[in-house]
Amino acid sequence: MKLYYMPGACSLASHIALREIGADFSLEKVDVKEQKTESGEDFTAVNPNGYVPALRFDDDDILTEGVAVLQFLGEQNPDAKLLPASGTRERARVNQHLSFIGSELHKAYSPFFANKLEGEARTIAEAKVAKRMGHLETLLADGRNYLTGDQFTIADAYLFVVANWSSLVNIDLDQWPNIASFVKRVAARPTAQAAMKAEGLLQ
Repeated sequence: MKLYYMPGACSLASHIALREIGADFSLEKVDVKEQKTESGEDFTAVNPNGYVPALRFDDDDILTEGVAVLQFLGEQNPDAKLLPASGTRERARVNQHLSFIGSELHKAYSPFFANKLEGEARTIAEAKVAKRMGHLETLLADGRNYLTGDQFTIADAYLFVVANWSSLVNIDLDQWPNIASFVKRVAARPTAQAAMKAEGLLQ
């Protein structure tokens, strides 16, 4: 398999998941602005939507959309326990978190990367982030290690990546101490360390 990624983007969650399951895979960095891969490939031929992640299988079939990639990796590798069994309430809970992170939290950070936000526009965008982060802060307030308890799942990989964007857009993550602790916890996982080093995010 080959993962097309951009350093620190949401593709990092898929990268971490691939390492969690012990997959045999390669990496190809993408310049999303230029729509070119590190090897010179036209990225629009890989994903016409033009964004990462994209996962190319050995038969050249390509899977896109981060949540779909994460769910596929979890389902195909049950021993890794990244995704509970289909049909269980535990699975539904992980899907609930994936949906919230993707449609609410990820989307709330998007304006910071699309435009230079100032004044009232930034205030409004920060308030949206704060509301959604507040929901997760309350969830983690009972002392659980991860979103659904003590087991790390694909939803945790996704939240870790999105929450880390706070530092890139000058939002103080420490205002949500439970999330800040969560981020440090996930960052300490060997798989997260290896993924971030491979993407050039750590020395």
